[in-house]
Amino acid sequence: MSEGHPNTPKQQEQVTEGGWFPYPPSRPARLIPPIALAYIGDAVYEVAVRQYLLSKANMRPNHLHRSATGLVSAKAQSRILTTIEDELTEEERDIVRQGRNAKSGSVPKNADVLEYRHATAFECLIGYLYSSGHHDRMIELIGLGIEHAEQQSPSPTKK
Repeated sequence: MSEGHPNTPKQQEQVTEGGWFPYPPSRPARLIPPIALAYIGDAVYEVAVRQYLLSKANMRPNHLHRSATGLVSAKAQSRILTTIEDELTEEERDIVRQGRNAKSGSVPKNADVLEYRHATAFECLIGYLYSSGHHDRMIELIGLGIEHAEQQSPSPTKK
């Protein structure tokens, strides 16, 4: 096995603590800039949505793409954050505040500025939970968000 493969207890511990792969963050999650947390949070959330969609019966590529877009758009993420906000701990609310106030340097294409900032805050929260090893909590919040989003929209992701 190659040296990068998590085959030693130390390497496996790193995978659990920092993420799914043997590349732990360079610093504790609390010290990672909010935009960097949003960067990884965006990718992790995208994987979660894709895995959720693959658990459904209809797997035609066009259907998967449209369904994913309905769950990962800034509008959808903003609504999801609003839905789960009451469930957040004080620490998680602090991370959301930091993400919402972070300057991304980019201009939203298909959302207004407020939705975009809330989407960034949601991605920041997911990135923080992922990077700090709180995977069960991350999965719980993503599940609540997807469940609510599915109930709210007559989207093609429903069976």
